Amino acid sequence: MLLDGRVAIVTGAGGGLGRAHALYLASQGAKVVVNDLTQEAADRVAAEIAAAGGAAIGVAASVTDETAVGAMVEQVVARWGRIDILISNAGILRDKSFAKMTLDDFRLVVDVHLMGAAVCAKAVWGIMREQGYGRIVMTTSSSGLYGNFGQANYGAAKMALVGLMQTLAIEGEKYNVRVNCLAPTAATGMTEGVLSEDSLQRLDPALVSPGLLALVHDDAPTRAILCAGAGHFATANVTLTEGRYIGGGADAGEVLIRQWDEVTDRAGETVPAYGFAQAEREVASAGLVAKVAGGRA
Repeated sequence: MLLDGRVAIVTGAGGGLGRAHALYLASQGAKVVVNDLTQEAADRVAAEIAAAGGAAIGVAASVTDETAVGAMVEQVVARWGRIDILISNAGILRDKSFAKMTLDDFRLVVDVHLMGAAVCAKAVWGIMREQGYGRIVMTTSSSGLYGNFGQANYGAAKMALVGLMQTLAIEGEKYNVRVNCLAPTAATGMTEGVLSEDSLQRLDPALVSPGLLALVHDDAPTRAILCAGAGHFATANVTLTEGRYIGGGADAGEVLIRQWDEVTDRAGETVPAYGFAQAEREVASAGLVAKVAGGRA
């Protein structure tokens, strides 16, 4: 029971993957806040947890509604005194090729996935910093990491969550707030019709949720991107090749074309510890070895 005594919020937990997450975290000892758009769906999953001997409450709130999310957080703190874990799982799909996609559908998907995760993280951030403990998991996707036809809106939002995770992990490090991403593949309402029937039979959402334990326990990593599906686990990384110094001559563009294979050679690539690592290496290559970053708020 590695999560005994911990308090976890799971968004979009009224069904599908969120429900599996909520049930799993409860089985590991966490008190679970089951969040969903409807009270009925949230209460149903909370009742499942209670029937299995766990502690849970259902709270209806849209993750894009700052007031409702704030009220949910206040309710949880009033009841259990703390919030240790946030699983940002809520999401929607509006799949179409980019040529046929409306900007309204693009904005809606980005709003729910990206802004919804930011709203929820912001609501618990101060609490986690003050108590010196927090674990946040953003739900990314292979559609964002690698692209998928018909999912420009979804892919853009999901890759943006990786950027949000990277920065929050850096800012939260000294407060013991660790932030990671989960890239799940599961048979849910969101993947029905997207994945083959044979695949869906093997992609039980319950096979993804154990990945959460590695991302939220006391000794969890930070800035990890865990890919999970059908009982298989792997990690993805945003890497940087060693590259080549070309300079700024009039023919720099042509030289880059000629040296493209060397610039993109993945031998010796690294996972930068922070964004300015790129700039530091670039100016060092140009002959200046010095701190790149200025003051930060």
